[in-house]
Amino acid sequence: MKTRLHATLAFLLIGLCSHLAYADEYESAINSFREAGESGAYFEKSVGYAVFPTIGKGGIGIGGAHGSGRVYKGGEVIGTSDMTQLTIGFQLGGEAFSQIIFFENEAALDNFISGNFEFSADASAVAITAGAHATANTGGGASAGISGGQNDADTKSLGFRKGMAIFTIAKGGLMYQATLGGQKYSFDPI
Repeated sequence: MKTRLHATLAFLLIGLCSHLAYADEYESAINSFREAGESGAYFEKSVGYAVFPTIGKGGIGIGGAHGSGRVYKGGEVIGTSDMTQLTIGFQLGGEAFSQIIFFENEAALDNFISGNFEFSADASAVAITAGAHATANTGGGASAGISGGQNDADTKSLGFRKGMAIFTIAKGGLMYQATLGGQKYSFDPI
């Protein structure tokens, strides 16, 4: 009986620690974007944002990317979101990055959370890294990147586009690509 109690308590403690570590992943990503120069100002300019702490991307000819995130309004979590991307074209390698999407107004946020939102292949993101990765783009394009682990690169986002501004921080990897594709997002309210 005592061993069962110890096992149950250990299981609950491990579950609690893993939940806290998972929550820290979101806080860490949000803090990185707050401290990364230009993206930090968007927290004050926006009604909300969607943050994806880690998106994994890879491919050899046909590729894809996936990541899970949370959607915030007024600093409070209002739901979860999954990002999926399929690409076709010349590509080789893999990379991981964090992404944040800022919503300028209620209409942009409502558009994102209305169901299955999709960015077209020409939507672009501002890459924030001091490493070799100079551009990030939801549809691909010619790019290669290695993260330097610092978030102090000069960026210029040109403001909101269709009520949204997208920033990425490279976490690591190397990816060569000239692809066509777009990002699709789901939303599940809490």
